[in-house]
Amino acid sequence: MPISLHGEQQDATFRPLPVLVLCVLAAFAAGVDAAPEIRNWTTEKGAKVLFVQAAELPMVDIRLVFRAGAARDGEQSGVASLTNALLDQGAGGLDADRIARGFEQYGAELGNGSERDMAWLSLRSLTDDKLLNPSLELFRTVLSAPDFPKADFEREQQRTLVGLQYEKQKPDAIVKKAFYRGLYQSHPYANHPAGTPESVQALSVDALRAFYRRYYVAQNATVVIVGDLSEKRARGIATLLADSLAEGRAAEPLPDVVGLDTGEELVIEHPSKQSHVLLGAPGMRRGDADYFPLYVGNHILGGSGLVSRISEEIREKRGLSYSAYSYFIPMEREGPYLLGFQTRNDQRQEALSVLRDTLQAFIDKGPTQKELEAARNNIVAGFPLQVASNGKIAEYLAVIGFYDLPLDYLQRFTQRVEAVTAQQIQDAYRRRVDPERLLTVIVGGALESGT
Repeated sequence: MPISLHGEQQDATFRPLPVLVLCVLAAFAAGVDAAPEIRNWTTEKGAKVLFVQAAELPMVDIRLVFRAGAARDGEQSGVASLTNALLDQGAGGLDADRIARGFEQYGAELGNGSERDMAWLSLRSLTDDKLLNPSLELFRTVLSAPDFPKADFEREQQRTLVGLQYEKQKPDAIVKKAFYRGLYQSHPYANHPAGTPESVQALSVDALRAFYRRYYVAQNATVVIVGDLSEKRARGIATLLADSLAEGRAAEPLPDVVGLDTGEELVIEHPSKQSHVLLGAPGMRRGDADYFPLYVGNHILGGSGLVSRISEEIREKRGLSYSAYSYFIPMEREGPYLLGFQTRNDQRQEALSVLRDTLQAFIDKGPTQKELEAARNNIVAGFPLQVASNGKIAEYLAVIGFYDLPLDYLQRFTQRVEAVTAQQIQDAYRRRVDPERLLTVIVGGALESGT
């Protein structure tokens, strides 16, 4: 989708739609220009609030987003993830079972998560006061009074350690970790959100409490409310939730990302018949001036499934891989631009050569007008599906607020896609993607001599 709440999800990968579906959705595309008005304000303690009134269903989606992702781990890799995971395991003297039963009793849903840039808590509830009010009180307790029970911490710690051990056997996990480490090196984005076995083993309940006290504060929060509420009611909810937190201070800006000086290749032997290959470089950040040319360009190159150039060259023409792709992950700083595939060990060098040649040809000549028109039509026609529910709108608003994107971002999205030209795409790729300065990571079985 055009905006992903989670930094780890690929950006801009609409799949080609059937002609009939395209025709139907195209009729709705113009409605995006009349997207619901986003109202915004700041609570007394400094939390940013974005609100959209949506009266279609008697429900509300609430999301609080914090600059409290893995990029804030420092020397305690994994602390952000474990802190977020423990929030609903005990709060205000209530244990995890009582919290879960409480939300279930009122027909409400609690959610939480953590990635590199951000961490969040969410609530979905009916707007009937008899259901919403107690759900809000329980949500406020989870948000503002977590207990971090020792027994639950130890269980989550062990679960994380088991997961990290399991990932050592998975080539897709190995290649991603190695890619981020090689690409970002000393930058906070190099850290895997779950941490390392050594760092997770060294964590303590006190470390989680300290992380919570520093980053789960009003000045570091964005509150999103979407639902069948008046603005007055939404203001009351935002105050109830955000101002129940300590005021604190906003997280410091992340350091700049340093690009690669030269191309690098890392080969990691793994006992598998398939090789997993990733190559790429720092890409773009949220709000980047080149966002739309790169976004539409990547849709053509490798982000549109089987009809993309990369898939056409590697899969359709040569049968070298079932899946070949490219995507940007824009974040607070320059997230990665990744190109990748999986293939048999004896085919990986051929597939890698084809991938590099396809990227170079795209940079040299840019897209054709036919490719550009198809990409723009596909993106614009598919866009209404991305804002088709309150929950999806809430996720968009969380990204808009968290990354300080313009409040008219949704209204202007399709216009900006339609305005992209082939020359803009070629120019952006020439400036931002250098085939001679890409990191390549290969995880797979050893090749036989002479292969």
